[in-house]
Amino acid sequence: MPRIIGARRIRHAEGGRLSWVLLGALVLVLALALWARRRELSAMAHGRSERTKAQELGSHKARLHYPHVDLSRCMGCALCVQACPEEGVLEILHGQAVVVHGARCVGHGRCAEACPVGAIALTLSDVAERRDIPAVSEVLESLTTPGLFLAGEVTGHALVRTAIGHGTAVAAEVARRLGTRRERNGAARKDMHDLVIVGAGPAGLACSLEAKRRGLDFVTLEREELGGTVSKYPRRKLVMTQPVDLPLAGRLDRSEYTKEELMETWQRAAAEHALPIRTGQDFQGLERRPDGLFDVRYTSGVLTARHVCIAIGRRGTPRKLDVPGEEFPKVSYGLMDAASYVGRRVLVVGGGDSAVEAALGLSEQPGNEVLLSYRKSAFFRLKARNQKRLEQALDGRRLEVLFNSQVSAVREDSVDLVVEDAAGARALTLDNDDVFVFAGGLAPFELLERSGVSFDPSLRPAAKELAEEGTGLAPALAAAFLLALAALAWTLWFREYYALEPHERATAPLHRLLRPGGAVGLALGIAAVSAIAANLLYLVRRRERLGLRLGSLKLWMTAHVASGVLAFLFALVHGGMSPGDTVGGHAFLGLLVLVSTGAIGRYLYAFVPRAANGRELELDEVQSRLATLSSEWDREDSVFSERVRQEVAELAASTAWKTSPWRRIAGLLGSQRALRRTLACLRAEGVAEGVASEHLREMLALARRAHRAALSAAHFEELRAVLASWRWIHRWVALLLVLLVLRHVVAALRYGSILSGGS
Repeated sequence: MPRIIGARRIRHAEGGRLSWVLLGALVLVLALALWARRRELSAMAHGRSERTKAQELGSHKARLHYPHVDLSRCMGCALCVQACPEEGVLEILHGQAVVVHGARCVGHGRCAEACPVGAIALTLSDVAERRDIPAVSEVLESLTTPGLFLAGEVTGHALVRTAIGHGTAVAAEVARRLGTRRERNGAARKDMHDLVIVGAGPAGLACSLEAKRRGLDFVTLEREELGGTVSKYPRRKLVMTQPVDLPLAGRLDRSEYTKEELMETWQRAAAEHALPIRTGQDFQGLERRPDGLFDVRYTSGVLTARHVCIAIGRRGTPRKLDVPGEEFPKVSYGLMDAASYVGRRVLVVGGGDSAVEAALGLSEQPGNEVLLSYRKSAFFRLKARNQKRLEQALDGRRLEVLFNSQVSAVREDSVDLVVEDAAGARALTLDNDDVFVFAGGLAPFELLERSGVSFDPSLRPAAKELAEEGTGLAPALAAAFLLALAALAWTLWFREYYALEPHERATAPLHRLLRPGGAVGLALGIAAVSAIAANLLYLVRRRERLGLRLGSLKLWMTAHVASGVLAFLFALVHGGMSPGDTVGGHAFLGLLVLVSTGAIGRYLYAFVPRAANGRELELDEVQSRLATLSSEWDREDSVFSERVRQEVAELAASTAWKTSPWRRIAGLLGSQRALRRTLACLRAEGVAEGVASEHLREMLALARRAHRAALSAAHFEELRAVLASWRWIHRWVALLLVLLVLRHVVAALRYGSILSGGS
């Protein structure tokens, strides 16, 4: 009995010391949550502004790849935003990821890899209708010409990492087929090659190295020099990649390499392994013979091969301006070294990243006067870092940009342009020393089609239809139910012990075995602590800077949820199904809160943000409809439609989330009155200006719909803000839980003899 009283005194003393700690922690968490909320609102305002800007410029549309976000799963962790190397593709709006500048996506796929709940899938845009994507099988073989493979950018994938993977896979597939055939038919013939590789860029080089590693008889043809398109990049240009294994050469383990670093690596690998690369050889086409072999025509003759891999990219020959004087030597279609041009009057033509990078590089050289000419009214597909550098250069007057302009003629010491502005077209002549044209390239599709490659969309496998998969709540509930059922079965099996009051258990026969310090109880306690430790490893895996990259984040997230539930059940049984007012009891309560908030975040949090984002999309749809009406109707009605569009934008802004609770309340109360006043004014203006009655009714109906969507988004955002508190509670309770568990372990070790009732 004295030992039990001593144990109770220890528990009460520990509980008293912790009460003020818990209260102080609660106050701190609430203060931090309020501060974070203000930051979140500011970030959302920026994201919404960026999305509007992207829609106006057209950069919200994907060029080829784009990330599809499943809003039924997205829980707003922002790991996808952090992982994307191209700034501005994704933003967090209403607590969920949305695509903003879709045109900046180049297919890295790191957003999908980083998503712990599988809410993002990287896909191709409009692939069902596009006629610039070849029809190939899963092993990159032409669907119309067996034995003909394609790899790298020609397939529609522009990344260095993907190109290397393609080239490696093609050589491996050829080796697999030849191995089976040679086993059946005997030794290989010597009058032909196993594989002819066309192109020595990243895909062609990787294919060559893998073919060398597998002992294939192969030849690689390259029109210019090793490195393909990369070899034409400007000096010191950063090439984005991801860690990837280059056959025979080892691992490229950084996320950025300069052009020179990649070229040195590739050239060294080609020399060390004596790759049979023939440069200066232009690919002219191929024919597949009746016996299944290929005759590959190139500058120096014809090669016979069992298989062919075409890895020539998509850019082909540079697109020309087709204007008088373009044959002058001062006209170039690429820039290798900007430092070679000093004190020059330079015109750069184009609106893509290559043109902007060239203009920026030239503007940084002493004495240069640089003008960037672009035929459209704004840049809309620039990478974020190039956009920022360009804005800085314009602010510093290091270069000029002339939109809506086209070159009409090139002269020996000048250049003629035609500029479109509000007043109409006007001619402009500028003194000039050099012209750089970055108007894209003429893709070699005709050559590929003659060689047996089809671009018919109907031949390509149907793309998987992307649909919302739901939160996955049902399987999770089923798993949790089975685990809880197992815990219940345990307690029912030993019900004669767990049914006793805590103070009666000391005399029970099973007490020595099931008490927290007993053999089974202690094992369950150790299992609970181990599950908590395993649970926290997810936080380490989330931060790539810490170096733990084993397994996917989705797998780790699943383990995170499972270990949290297991830790709770182990701790419940470890505490005898009746945790008391002790450090261990407080740790158990913290674990209960942690599991609860985790469940809210993982499975329930997506519902309300999804509704808010749905209202934002409805608002975008209304704005788009108004813009369409402005272009379709007569001039008088279209002018009025544009005014309605501006009023709708102002109404949406007035009902949007504010940074102050009082401003939000005031905006909510005054929103309907502002709507009625605005609609009355618009109706009076429309009647006075003679706007057609049916047009007036449609525009005012759209205005009401826009106001309703904006108001709903604001309401849902406030509700989401309340739900978002789960994340702060979850994080800080996790920290508190770790401290309580450590304190509990120390207390158990220190007072083990008292709690155990023995020596």
